[in-house]
Amino acid sequence: MPYFVYLLECKDHSFYCGYTKDINRRIKEHGKGIGSKYTRARRPITLRYVEDQPTLSAALKREHAIKQFSRKQKENLILSKN
Repeated sequence: MPYFVYLLECKDHSFYCGYTKDINRRIKEHGKGIGSKYTRARRPITLRYVEDQPTLSAALKREHAIKQFSRKQKENLILSKN
């Protein structure tokens, strides 16, 4: 079963990056305010980007890499999937 790395845009236009095995469940959790402390105070959230990774290790590495991106790089990543 693959892992997913995702990028959310929050109400304040900030980005949140995370990983999960079940993307639908995780987005619902974020939407209800139980996904993370960061997104809880910044709802509503919008899913802007998702990619699958074959292993937990790959997902963690990709999440870390995306978190190091500048805002412009994250915006370009989002645009690249559209």
